[in-house]
Amino acid sequence: MVPLHDDNPTRITPFVTYGLIGINIVIFLHQLSLSAPQLQSFVQTYAIVPDRLTSSLQSGNFGQIWPQALTLITSQFLHGGFLHLGGNMLFLWVFGNNIEDRLGHLKFIIFYLACGVLAGLAQWSVSMQSGVPSLGASGAIAGVLGAYILRFPKARILTLVPIGFFLTTLRIPAVFFLGFWFVQQAFYGIASLQVRSNVGMEGGGIAYWAHAGGFVFGAILGPLLGLFASENRPRSRF
Repeated sequence: MVPLHDDNPTRITPFVTYGLIGINIVIFLHQLSLSAPQLQSFVQTYAIVPDRLTSSLQSGNFGQIWPQALTLITSQFLHGGFLHLGGNMLFLWVFGNNIEDRLGHLKFIIFYLACGVLAGLAQWSVSMQSGVPSLGASGAIAGVLGAYILRFPKARILTLVPIGFFLTTLRIPAVFFLGFWFVQQAFYGIASLQVRSNVGMEGGGIAYWAHAGGFVFGAILGPLLGLFASENRPRSRF
């Protein structure tokens, strides 16, 4: 299923959401311009490499910890292909504007990056010795989804649904659409603990624990940052 539209108009121009999409696209275009050896070096430098992060934390040396800790942010802007980028940016475009509207620009960027960092740590916690780089905005965007399901549970998501060889559209309440997505990520995450060679960061596949973790952290951080501020009370845009 592919979400195409939501029923909650924003009251502010979502500059941060648009900016994040633009930055991700620009960095991906830069990745495309690199040769294979350059791209490998770029990914190894800016993506999360779990065993390196583990080693840096064990060293207790700030000079080693800081560069690896920084990858918890830089990895959020790297993508592994057109579908990876396109899927993430579609979800950010559909759901991010409403959350930015509720939180304001500054709180939204703090929220987004924090969810991405915590999601990365969630995945790292189950793959500490993996040498496979982890990258992508999925964890941060999962945080946006976690906030969205709390704030707009009744919003109708226009969704493409395959019926045999045909496609039709249905308006599915966000609580069901995103609730199903979360249960799916959690289920595959639990399964990946037993099949590490085929699923998740260990095998270079989908980091399900980052998705599930980001969703949960988004549901926690959103309310703390003002997700449920009164409609009648002026909200800070910055």
